[in-house]
Amino acid sequence: MSEPMTLDQVGALAGAIRGEIAKAVVGQAETVEHMLVALLARGHVLLEGPPGTAKTFLAQSFAAAIGLQFGRIQFTPDLMPGDILGSNLFNFQTSQFTLTRGPIFCDLLLADEINRTPPKTQAALLEAMQERRVTLDGTPHALPAHFMVVATQNPIESQGVYPLPEAQLDRFLFKLLILYPSIEEETRIVSRYGERSGLPSPTELGIVPVANAASLDAATAAVSKVTLSESVTEYVVRLVRATRDSADLSSGASPRAAVLLASAARAKAALEGRDYVVPDDVKTLATAVLRHRLLLSPAAEIEGKQVEALVEDMVRQTEAPR
Repeated sequence: MSEPMTLDQVGALAGAIRGEIAKAVVGQAETVEHMLVALLARGHVLLEGPPGTAKTFLAQSFAAAIGLQFGRIQFTPDLMPGDILGSNLFNFQTSQFTLTRGPIFCDLLLADEINRTPPKTQAALLEAMQERRVTLDGTPHALPAHFMVVATQNPIESQGVYPLPEAQLDRFLFKLLILYPSIEEETRIVSRYGERSGLPSPTELGIVPVANAASLDAATAAVSKVTLSESVTEYVVRLVRATRDSADLSSGASPRAAVLLASAARAKAALEGRDYVVPDDVKTLATAVLRHRLLLSPAAEIEGKQVEALVEDMVRQTEAPR
């Protein structure tokens, strides 16, 4: 176990990562902040947005800045579980089976357009995301301690896609919505890249690793020292349980959601230089943690209600500790 950093060092490391990503990605500051929280909380992130909004490029830049091994899987309808996990292949020269590791054996995995592959293949990620290991022919194989999945999906397509099942969605710490940039940001994007032929790699844009496995171990050790008071713990539980009592929701959030929300709040507190969690940490992260775990009731769908608005209402109505 690495010696924990001071909170000032955690903040400096996060600032350096933000600076490197900004060399390539215009805007997306809030998304980057949530990805840093997920990194320190050892959670996974689902990015949803229309094509061409730099979801894949953001994940590549993030991986380049944190200096961990990057892997990418382009999900397609004909992708099989073995294409992700790997398999034991028979070697005729040695008359033995040899393990061929799949692309999932990396530190940061980009699961690009994850909803383009059938549920059978999507399920290949379940064990890896929850337990950070892969089982092949009955033998478990450990994944790196910092294994993180950044998945992308396009919300506007309905043909040739397979919506993620609830069990899969529940393993993502955050679902982040990637919106179109502002006019100022889009002007900067076109000015920066409009004269290039093809999009350059993060390395070509000057991104250098400013972290490594050891520094991330030390940062997560610092997060583990952040205090979560009993009153804030009770607030998290009340907020999550409120999702199960809403008439507008046919399915509320699980206990896993409460655990992940608390864990993410500790990481956010550390990034802000505090060794204790305040209710505002929970409020800020609640929508990103809960939006993909809640299902609208048929009546709420007919009325055109939105999950995000319901979560915001619950945050306002749930009494927070002072």
